[in-house]
Amino acid sequence: MKKLLILLGILGAAGASPVAAQVYKPQEPLAHTYSIVARDPKTGEMAVAVQSHWFSVGTAVSWGEAGVGVVATQSFTNKSFGPRGLALMKQGKSAAETLKLLLANDPGREVRQVAILDAKGGVATHTGAKCIAYAGHITGKDFSVQANMMLNDRVWPAMAKAFAQNANLPLAERVLAALDAAEAQGGDIRGRQSAALLVVPGKSNKEPWNERTVDLRVDDHEEPLQELRRLLTVHRAYEHMNNGDMAVEKNNMALAMQEYSAAEKLQPNNLEMQYWHGITLANTGKVDEALKILQPVFKADKNWRVLTERLPPVGLLTVSAADLKRILAVE
Repeated sequence: MKKLLILLGILGAAGASPVAAQVYKPQEPLAHTYSIVARDPKTGEMAVAVQSHWFSVGTAVSWGEAGVGVVATQSFTNKSFGPRGLALMKQGKSAAETLKLLLANDPGREVRQVAILDAKGGVATHTGAKCIAYAGHITGKDFSVQANMMLNDRVWPAMAKAFAQNANLPLAERVLAALDAAEAQGGDIRGRQSAALLVVPGKSNKEPWNERTVDLRVDDHEEPLQELRRLLTVHRAYEHMNNGDMAVEKNNMALAMQEYSAAEKLQPNNLEMQYWHGITLANTGKVDEALKILQPVFKADKNWRVLTERLPPVGLLTVSAADLKRILAVE
């Protein structure tokens, strides 16, 4: 990689390219890749999804903020386009205005590829003339797909088609379908290594710590898209777990049981999900049903039994002393 950067610098300095040598910086990853920025018009959610043959692509390409917009910056990546683009949109600039301002003073604009989507659904995309073939983009209503250094020129049209055909899916699953379509057409000419998925709400509640609906990265994997989809399933399961916990706080045990059951269907081998399902049953007086769930959990890992002893003092297990003894004695 250092040799490539040195060569590119020499070419720029020697006048072999109109792109200035300082464009190619070691701290700016060569995120040649395919990605999608998109918005769900029903929920207002906005997403960036990306895959590349590059380590930890999500730390460079994907940027987003609730109620503001999302940015994908790639090819010879200018990472500043992410936070600067979001800041401009936060000031009221549209996606098109933001893109124009970002490119205006960038000496490396011809090797950049960047897509911007604002909270109103406005989209603007740039593919520099010197992005490595095959490279291109397609923009449509509430989305843009873009790719560079692809095996062929069918990649981004396939992404656009897949996004259009999967309008019935939640936004996260819909943009993953676009990535799958890209890979099916050959994807990155170098292969695959990392992927990322970021989803933010269409409106902000001024709680940035709670305003990433989905934030998943696969930094290094032989099949990053498969792993990203697996992680999204785990994420969905824990969403149900969190909903169950909130229902318990509100003493809505029926809803809690429904949410815990939904979580377990997505993650049937997750002991913790089974455990809290059992504890909730016990707290609602259904100790016999709780024992059926807790018995295999305790057998698989004795530490869950030890944890159970620690729950009554903090009010997380509210059974009688007799029922607690039954639970702890289960074999």
